[in-house]
Amino acid sequence: MHQSEQARHAQPVMSADGGPPIDDHYMGPRQLAYFRQKLLDWRSALLAETDATLAELVDDSHHEVGDELDRASREAAQTLELRTRDRDRKLLGKIDAAIARIDDGSYGWCEETGEPIGLARLDARPVATLCLEAQERRELRERQTGPGL
Repeated sequence: MHQSEQARHAQPVMSADGGPPIDDHYMGPRQLAYFRQKLLDWRSALLAETDATLAELVDDSHHEVGDELDRASREAAQTLELRTRDRDRKLLGKIDAAIARIDDGSYGWCEETGEPIGLARLDARPVATLCLEAQERRELRERQTGPGL
């Protein structure tokens, strides 16, 4: 069985603290299975929140609020909620990309240096694509030159 197929079928075994398996070699089948499940669970939670928001917005649209302050407050809350959902939409893209990296074998490796990103960093931010040092360099560059330059 190919390594990515093994990762898909492996049962994740947590470390003692509930984090990723630590007795496997870096990005071995159990670790990949752990991170795949973590990403899938996160994706499911975001989609459920989105569905709940949409249902609430549809439900709220049928309620007429006579008071202008109440209406303004509801619209402000809806705007904030929609901004949050837009951030979630972008995060879903990053989650899907991370799952694709698990499938192609590049998950867990810094896209800039080729070094391991590290289990603790991935556990905290499973969509990370850069090791801590590369991320710090990128943030320093952005502070000096502005984002995207």
